[in-house]
Amino acid sequence: MADDKQYWLMKSEPSDYSIDDMEEDGETPWTGVRNYGARNFMRDDMNVGDGVLFYHSNISTPVIVGTMEVSSEPYPDPLQFDPSSKYFDEKSSESEPRWQLVDVKFVQKFENPVTRDAMKEEAALDDMELFRLGRYSITPVRESEWKKIHEMAGAEIK
Repeated sequence: MADDKQYWLMKSEPSDYSIDDMEEDGETPWTGVRNYGARNFMRDDMNVGDGVLFYHSNISTPVIVGTMEVSSEPYPDPLQFDPSSKYFDEKSSESEPRWQLVDVKFVQKFENPVTRDAMKEEAALDDMELFRLGRYSITPVRESEWKKIHEMAGAEIK
């Protein structure tokens, strides 16, 4: 079913969780997503084996810094049930969780990260959902965009 592989972009502020953290951990649950559209992508559309671009956001130069892979089926984000977490949701319950997540595993760190500005200058990336759904922390990526980002980074597709 390799033909069914999908691609995604997932954002994280490097001060919260960086590509270096991801590389060190190897695999992590993608917790804290509190946007229904982004949640729906994880809950309804992502599959184990899908490729993920890791995007450092909310910094002076937003940048794609590497890749990950979806490594689990969706399941409830445990932070929604933890009153001490900034991601706690008092309207969510274990019997009816609002927030879902997937685990992701590290694939590679780009030696030449691809900046948002560089992406905006690339005609092949004009229609990236990142630019249309800018407030979403997760957006779909077309296979052609996945390949172009790797080309721009000088990185092998793994």
